[in-house]
Amino acid sequence: MSIRPWRDIQRRPSRQIMVGDVPVGGDAPVTVQTMTNTPTEDAGATIAQIRRCEEAGADIIRVSCPDVASTAALKGIVRAARVPIVADIHFHYKRALEAADAGAACLRINPGNIGSSDRVAEVVRAAKANGCAIRIGVNAGSLERDLLEKYGEPCPEALVESALDHIKLLQDHDFHEYKVAVKASDVFLAVAAYQQLAEAVDCPLHLGITEAGGFVGGTVKSAIGIGSLLWFGIGDTIRVSLSAEPEEEVRVGFEILKSLGIRNRGVRVVSCPSCARQGFDVIRTVQTLEERLQHIRTPMSLSVLGCVVNGPGEARETDIGLTGGGAGKHMVYLSGVTDHTVEDADMIDHIVKLVEAKAAELEAASAAPKAA
Repeated sequence: MSIRPWRDIQRRPSRQIMVGDVPVGGDAPVTVQTMTNTPTEDAGATIAQIRRCEEAGADIIRVSCPDVASTAALKGIVRAARVPIVADIHFHYKRALEAADAGAACLRINPGNIGSSDRVAEVVRAAKANGCAIRIGVNAGSLERDLLEKYGEPCPEALVESALDHIKLLQDHDFHEYKVAVKASDVFLAVAAYQQLAEAVDCPLHLGITEAGGFVGGTVKSAIGIGSLLWFGIGDTIRVSLSAEPEEEVRVGFEILKSLGIRNRGVRVVSCPSCARQGFDVIRTVQTLEERLQHIRTPMSLSVLGCVVNGPGEARETDIGLTGGGAGKHMVYLSGVTDHTVEDADMIDHIVKLVEAKAAELEAASAAPKAA
């Protein structure tokens, strides 16, 4: 029991698998994934997008492999990537064989649409031979016809039954390096399906609210669905599905994890919505600081509040704090303690330098025990 038990999350026990060199499940950190949207056969464009996602912090990146040209390009993409690459496969089992041979760390398949048991067996053999994991991807929008007839509509029981059927296909071929997703665009449906599945299996679970929508709406839906499951202790890897650039999915994914204290990366900003009491333009200041501090990977906190109502209190809880004052002078706090003032014109550059210096200090402190 921690000193703040209301923050404690009891994570669901699961066995661990490896996606390339990244552990998923067990006591491994919850990983953040995204998916490229460039034509995979355009290796240059795909690698460039992968690089942006890596810079944003992606642990695992998925690429779609719908045709031979895509799997032909995959080998070069895998070689260039710094993180494990998952090949997204639908319908054409030969693409899975080609992707495994090309070095994919994981195959995202729906065993039910790969074809006969013999074809599933071929995919499993290729995965074993190449050290690939497999993600079983069940989606409410593509449930099997017999399950729709049985249940009348997509429901938690139908998604879970589909997942269990697919798991059995892999287990029948003595394959156990798999993780499972039961996604839906309906938050209630997805959450209920994951809750039921979590009680039925011991494998790692890949969380997501599929087809969540645009940046704002999709972020809200994903935060509610993925966030509530993580709060329940369910989930080992996540993908935020947005109609936005994939690096934005990564940033939102980390913000969800940071909000729950599950995993921290970069600057956590505490800021007020602003009002007539503000001593500076809080909204524009926060926007600018978030943009200029994207390169910071060291976990740390920054409070930006427009006035003294809550500013000093929030600053006591953050590494660096900024509170609006009068006559264009604002108070800066370091490690929760009042330190000095800063003028309007110098404020943003000054805070950026303080954050960079604090990040360097934290990194040095972290490296010292390892060096010793």
